[in-house]
Amino acid sequence: MGGAVSAGEDNDELIDNLKEAQYIRTELVEQAFRAIDRADYYLEEFKENAYKDLAWKHGNIHLSAPCIYSEVMEALDLQPGLSFLNLGSGTGYLSSMVGLILGPFGVNHGVELHSDVIEYAKQKLDFFIRTSDSFDKFDFCEPSFVTGNCLEISPDCSQYDRVYCGAGVQKEHEEYMKNLLKVGGILVMPLEEKLTKITRTGPSAWETKKILAVSFAPLIQPCHSESGKSRLVQLLAVRSLQDLARIAIRGTIKKIIHQETVSKNGNGLKNTPRFKRRRVRRRRMETIVFLDKEVFASRISNPSDDNSCEDLEEERREEEEKTPPETKPDPPVNFLRQKVLSLPLPDPLKYYLLYYREK
Repeated sequence: MGGAVSAGEDNDELIDNLKEAQYIRTELVEQAFRAIDRADYYLEEFKENAYKDLAWKHGNIHLSAPCIYSEVMEALDLQPGLSFLNLGSGTGYLSSMVGLILGPFGVNHGVELHSDVIEYAKQKLDFFIRTSDSFDKFDFCEPSFVTGNCLEISPDCSQYDRVYCGAGVQKEHEEYMKNLLKVGGILVMPLEEKLTKITRTGPSAWETKKILAVSFAPLIQPCHSESGKSRLVQLLAVRSLQDLARIAIRGTIKKIIHQETVSKNGNGLKNTPRFKRRRVRRRRMETIVFLDKEVFASRISNPSDDNSCEDLEEERREEEEKTPPETKPDPPVNFLRQKVLSLPLPDPLKYYLLYYREK
């Protein structure tokens, strides 16, 4: 699946193309996509394909096309504090983007069949937390991944506000998927070759909307153990008091930084403008037309081509003299990090508050 939009040279250009094609329609979804570089979830030898609107698979590792993830994120209608369940969580790319919107007091669970993919997802999550410039800009709901078959979730598990399934759901499993939802919740899944959005409007009432045609590998049926019993998947991740304290302290520091910025500048923090490549001006081309092996015209001019080549060259030089050379803006200052490091605290506690980030 994929190929709906042009490839980008980098993550931002890919997002620009998805916006232009109306796959990304809301600011929250755009911010999440820009905050996490898709290439970081590829193996090094395949990164040249990261910004193409194509799915990627290598062994058990799989990423859907960017246009599919865009439609999924928009359909889920994510909000801070919600609970989210990702069935077939794979590399954790989608779960991490969702976590940027859910905030620190949401719930972010993933179930993945393959244990090697779980390890891959944990490595990618750790890399994002330690190195990404985006991590400190958001209040992040860290995903929790467990190994198991998503058709064997324990009936004791809580229901969720939002559920996504990344594999084709057979019709006989539709009710099972629906029952994972709270009333008012949204389920997005491939059902009968269509990406489908189902909203639970009551205890036994549903609204269904077909989003677009898709082709997904089907869900793998559970394999029972030798005793004949299924291996139930338990979904329970309780945060430690220490972790909750860290979240609260970081939140308080961010509020102080915001208040200081408002009092100093009279407004809130401004987003750093994204660097845009300079458009290359195309030079006019001479056109020769042949008809019956004879020259029909030596040049065809555009209606707007009234100037000579010399005039165009002189105009170009004047523009270059007037326009200062564009340079990439300086990296934004991480005020949260600066504030934490300035606190009168032991260094181990400071680095705990910073999630042991490298920068």
